[in-house]
Amino acid sequence: MTEASPLGFSLNPDLSHYILFRKPRIQFKDDNLMNSFLNKKWIFPIWACLTILTLSGTLSAGSLSLLETKETIEIRDADQTMLVYHKAAVPQPEGKDPVYARSGFIHPLKSPSGGVVTSIHADDHVHHVGLWHAWVKTEHKDRHFDFWNLGDKTGKVRFVKALSSFSQGESVGFSVQQEQVGMTSEGTKEEVVLNEILTVQVQKRDGSYLVDYDTEQTNVTDAPLNLPAYRYGGCIAYRAPYHWNKENSNYLTSEGKDRSNGHTTRGRWCAMFGPTDQGDATLAILCHPENRDAPQRMRVWPDGKVFFNYVPIQETGWTLKPNEPSTMRYRVVISDGKANADRLNAFWNHYSKE
Repeated sequence: MTEASPLGFSLNPDLSHYILFRKPRIQFKDDNLMNSFLNKKWIFPIWACLTILTLSGTLSAGSLSLLETKETIEIRDADQTMLVYHKAAVPQPEGKDPVYARSGFIHPLKSPSGGVVTSIHADDHVHHVGLWHAWVKTEHKDRHFDFWNLGDKTGKVRFVKALSSFSQGESVGFSVQQEQVGMTSEGTKEEVVLNEILTVQVQKRDGSYLVDYDTEQTNVTDAPLNLPAYRYGGCIAYRAPYHWNKENSNYLTSEGKDRSNGHTTRGRWCAMFGPTDQGDATLAILCHPENRDAPQRMRVWPDGKVFFNYVPIQETGWTLKPNEPSTMRYRVVISDGKANADRLNAFWNHYSKE
């Protein structure tokens, strides 16, 4: 017998004394999703480090807690909501095409002091939404789906369902199913091309928030999805607050590059920093060394506003073959103050061994 959960999975008593190192071992109603979770490394006793959310919408670990509603999944630090994932589509800005309404992204993200370090629906790029991801230039059969630029009406990304919420030691996290959907006939016909599991896990360390952002994507069609070399697109993207500009913000990469010379270079990490209403704050993204093409090349804006994207196909194209899962792992480090290279190198060195 299994115990049903409101999140769409059942906990199997035969497996309940084990977990995966980064994700709970659970039995899903969808066998494909279950298999993608079970086919991992490093299993430990569940009673030592994991609580799986099965009977209510909240759980906690230390000062961190998680609350799931019909519209969002929130992670809180004491009384501060520091991360919001959107299950329900967030409406488009007034006067914009409804195609810009979308789900499956994170905003806001906050610094430990409470400063907001993300933005959505910027006037210059309405489709930019906090922390998100999508592929841009693709070839599928004789079609070209763009899952990133929503205004083209050839593709989109959407939330499908919550899979699990869990606490592990001093961290909390969740896994959700998303889809990258191809559209034809100006958006009137849809085809799911990529099924993906996004897992987000948050912990506090040395005064910073560490947010793991892991994707597992599977081409669920009968044809390859070709990803030609292109300057942006991938499995993590970031848009900083509107008011960060060339005068009050900057970038710093692991190789010492900034906004003037960072674009197309490789880096183990890249930090973006600027002012918030709670003082200066830094958001850095660390690229795991096991990712494809790591350390990956980066999309950095040289002038004005702050946007960032790790691009695993910036130099060389790639093909996602049918039914072959592909995993990418990133860690987002959010800190008060401006970027500190020594601290970020230490964070990356620790992360690279996980």
